[in-house]
Amino acid sequence: MKINSVDYTKSMYSLNNWITKNGWQGYDPYDIKSLNWVISLVNLGNKNKFFEIVREVIFELFYIFPTFLRKIFFVKTETNAKAMALFSRSYLDLYSIFKEPKFLENSKYCIDWLEKNKSEGHKGSSWGYPFNWQTKELIPKHTPNGIVTTAAGDAFWSWYKFSNDQHYLSVCKTICVFLETLPIHRISGDQICFSYTPVYVNHVHNLNLFVAEFLIKVGIETNQKEWINLGKQAVNYTIGNQFQDGSFDYNGPPEKPRNFIDNYHTAFVLRMLHSIWILTKDKTVFESLEKCYNHYVNNFFEKNKIPKLLPTRKYRIDIHSCAESINCLCELSSTFSDSIKLAERIADWTISNLQSPKGYFYYGYIKSRIFRKPFLSKVSYIRWNQAWMLKGLSNLLIKSKQKV
Repeated sequence: MKINSVDYTKSMYSLNNWITKNGWQGYDPYDIKSLNWVISLVNLGNKNKFFEIVREVIFELFYIFPTFLRKIFFVKTETNAKAMALFSRSYLDLYSIFKEPKFLENSKYCIDWLEKNKSEGHKGSSWGYPFNWQTKELIPKHTPNGIVTTAAGDAFWSWYKFSNDQHYLSVCKTICVFLETLPIHRISGDQICFSYTPVYVNHVHNLNLFVAEFLIKVGIETNQKEWINLGKQAVNYTIGNQFQDGSFDYNGPPEKPRNFIDNYHTAFVLRMLHSIWILTKDKTVFESLEKCYNHYVNNFFEKNKIPKLLPTRKYRIDIHSCAESINCLCELSSTFSDSIKLAERIADWTISNLQSPKGYFYYGYIKSRIFRKPFLSKVSYIRWNQAWMLKGLSNLLIKSKQKV
């Protein structure tokens, strides 16, 4: 049965009550992977097939026994800057709908926390994750990165637009100062790619567009043409590497292709292309956006409501994919009017299948190599689950109100 906006409201309040009761701290899918022995195993797995299999089995155990293993290895709950950024934006949006002072208080608490907890030792304002993070090199905890920093930037930008307080715009400008310091690979005269962190050069499309969108947005507001130009050159790079079917790989060249075209990273790309098109009215950006949108809605949803991880693979049905697909499709509904109906169907399914009676959202359905049949992982992650679902629900409530 169709769930109406009142039910979305009930779901949001239930989630909000759980968040309020449990505070701002929680586990994260990656916190246990920051342990030294796990990092060593990751490095061994990158070099040896046997250890790669061992690594994957152990990672599956992290999903199967998430809370138990964290207690065994003394992994503590933490406050995550990206979660705080998402909470700040979501509560501000909820205040705009319901006018409840508590929502505004929560948003202000989160934005103040962000201002007090910036990464240290870097130019401008920036934020990172509270755990070590192993990619091709070790990223020490609190090392700032473009993803967390632009999420925080979105929160400060929203407060600036809400209050017209120049202080928040000033913080946005210092965020752009940091983003300029990220390693930039100039591919050609009009194409650049921003790196994820200051640690090394890499090429990731969704990160590149998050940085580009923020630089363009703040650049237009403050008449900083250099930021606008850098952003547009980054957009040129990502659009120039779009596949014929409209999709984007996670990595861009000259990185070795991962052939990993997944749900929520595609949604990130879509949201940023949409915002950049609205900011610039660039026809080429819209053509790229439209191609990617058509590929997304036609390939990533089973039964036109269940988010798949990949176009060719259903599991894992991840709360991150559910939340971000709702969020993305709501934001795109001003341009693609049919997207709101898909967002509502996804929300209906997600609330019915992944929301606990206690209010929080489960991690999702996993098909394990150990247990062949899919099982429901009920672990509650503060950033991955709750922050993103509050963002998706707040966006859905805004659009539902507009539609009514």
